[in-house]
Amino acid sequence: MTTSAPASAQVLRTAFQQSVADYWNAEKDPVNLRLGEVDGLYHHHYGLGEYDTSVLEGPEDTREVRIIEEMHRLETQQARVLIDRLGDVGSEDRLLDAGSGRGGTSFMVNKRFGCSVDGVSISQTQVDFANQQAQKRQVADKVRFHFRNMLHTEFETGSRRSIWTNETTMYVDLFELYAEFSRMLESGGRYVCITGCSNDVMGLRSKAVSRIDEHYTCNIHPRSEYFKALAANGLVPIDVVDLTADTIPYWELRAKSSVATGIEEPFLTAYKEGSFHYLMIVADKI
Repeated sequence: MTTSAPASAQVLRTAFQQSVADYWNAEKDPVNLRLGEVDGLYHHHYGLGEYDTSVLEGPEDTREVRIIEEMHRLETQQARVLIDRLGDVGSEDRLLDAGSGRGGTSFMVNKRFGCSVDGVSISQTQVDFANQQAQKRQVADKVRFHFRNMLHTEFETGSRRSIWTNETTMYVDLFELYAEFSRMLESGGRYVCITGCSNDVMGLRSKAVSRIDEHYTCNIHPRSEYFKALAANGLVPIDVVDLTADTIPYWELRAKSSVATGIEEPFLTAYKEGSFHYLMIVADKI
């Protein structure tokens, strides 16, 4: 008699994927949790835009609260920039958040368009947390999170109007990922990616970029790899936006906060020396 493999064995197909899942299942970083407590939107990405310098002034006993709220505002602004590019989305459309974390952007997308959103993560802890948030927000009929691998989602072919990844592509092979996205997207469907990528013009990855890889147990891709993988899978860029200069203020503010993790210096070094870029890529399925 044979027994079926447990769900984790079906989702986590390599030792690397298991190590990534272990990292995020154990993660309780205040830089994610304390910011999410500001308004209940829990993000797992970084921020965009100039910060309000007044948060560093005023009473010392409330300084940290002001910094946390301002960092959260910048992270929410980053999500809005991505959502603005998801295309013509209607309330009957189905979207996919690939690497959905604790669900912040999925809830914002549902609120903006009234559409259905499925989020996938290889962290069962994140999936459980996000589904609990969906219940609290009374949107569980429209926003659902699944313990699935973004390379093998099991969703129907042609079922998605739009798909996005927000700082999650560095955990997977891009050619496999975009083959799966191309399969799921309807003709003319939209893919939006915000990601950090190494600058191949400067050769091999810098010491600062390698430190980021090590910190997050990820594998940052060179910039060129994104465009090769998109082209190989019928995803045609309509816009590419360099967000590097816009994200530096967030990291400078974060370095002054109590939730700094020590990775702020490598990010700032990599961005300022030009070895690391923060890009938004918008592509359509042909």
